[in-house]
Amino acid sequence: MRALLNVLAHCGEWDPAKDAKLLALANLIQNEHPDEKVLVFTQFADTVAYLSERLQRLGVTELAGVTAAAADPTRLAWRFSPRSNGKEELARREGELRVLVATDVLSEGQNLQDAAIIVNYDLPWAIIRLIQRAGRVDRIGQRSATIRCYSFVPADGLDQIINLRARIRSRLRQNAEVVGTDETFFEDDEDARPLIDLYNERAGVLDEGSGGDELGVDPTSEAYQIWKNAIDADPKLQRTIEQLPDVIYATKGYEATAAVPLGALVFIRASDGNDTLGWVNERRDVVTESTLDVLRGAACHPNTPGLPRSPEHHALVEHGVRHMLTEQSRAGGHLGRPSGARYRVYERLKRYTESFQGKTLPLTAPNLDEVKRATQDIYDHPLKGGATDAINRLLRSGAPDEEIGHRVIELRNRDELTVPRGEAATMEPKIICSMGLVGR
Repeated sequence: MRALLNVLAHCGEWDPAKDAKLLALANLIQNEHPDEKVLVFTQFADTVAYLSERLQRLGVTELAGVTAAAADPTRLAWRFSPRSNGKEELARREGELRVLVATDVLSEGQNLQDAAIIVNYDLPWAIIRLIQRAGRVDRIGQRSATIRCYSFVPADGLDQIINLRARIRSRLRQNAEVVGTDETFFEDDEDARPLIDLYNERAGVLDEGSGGDELGVDPTSEAYQIWKNAIDADPKLQRTIEQLPDVIYATKGYEATAAVPLGALVFIRASDGNDTLGWVNERRDVVTESTLDVLRGAACHPNTPGLPRSPEHHALVEHGVRHMLTEQSRAGGHLGRPSGARYRVYERLKRYTESFQGKTLPLTAPNLDEVKRATQDIYDHPLKGGATDAINRLLRSGAPDEEIGHRVIELRNRDELTVPRGEAATMEPKIICSMGLVGR
């Protein structure tokens, strides 16, 4: 503390007019990309507040700052990227944003692909964060052929001391064995080997998939794009599909392989409110529960002919449903399977709160009493579908306990964490739909 006070005494009061980094950011937004949407990421909420205030004073308009403390981060994301979220009317009503300054609260779970310019105002040591940030705009629905990622790095003298750029580049290269895309994060990279889309956010813990072509695409985004493309092409489809009864089925011709066999695709909603998809082969084995595999197995053109139902169709569906429901409850008991979001986040938060018994909390820690209440809610009630997706993404990205605690509190405060007691008690598993796959 004494050293910090000495620094403040030596340097004097901070003068934003001499902040070269801030001025460079303002120049980038106002002069280099004056008519384009710009997404600025920083590690710290205080930096978001500082940049938001100072950029507006420098003449940057249509700007907002977003942190975990924001009342509704998703709403601001919609105003920044209304087209990709189908929120054009909301943006017209509340004002569309051109510049969004955010912490990593928006580095997962948001569609921001109306923009194609990302600025890393500071570099996160967790490499997954750097790549997840790019993943907010590099996804289905992006119309720009080029996505630009700008990164501020320490001044040369400071970088010689902390060696941040070399350390981050080294960590990027350590991931090169799982190469998949062509992002580069430093313009002078001589050996900028491509990186895999570590930011792909598959909606379920079993979404391993059978092929490599799914990299970088999360199932929620892909399903939404399929739906949007269909109703854009034929708006009457929306009303027709919404009026379809549960347990509806169809059959199409399919060219089977060992990896993608004939059989049936099944879509169920379990009693905990979570959606599950499965692929059952003709021997009644559930060969995958990958959401992406099932989505792509079901894909067909509007003029694809429907075929007569296989005599075994209902038996295959029944077997798939029984298998998936059994898998959901096996081993995990009350909290579901140990690999599920509910079980894992409960255990993480329980250990986290217990680790601070009788200790002083760090300033960045979430409110421990609120974390405990959220943990108890997770134990007592099933997670809502959106909460399951959000928690799975955090768990897969290696998010620290603090971040998970803040996110769970946020979901609880917005009544988006768990299914209410009365509603959960009356829920029964149900088949939404199924599709038979028969040989052509």
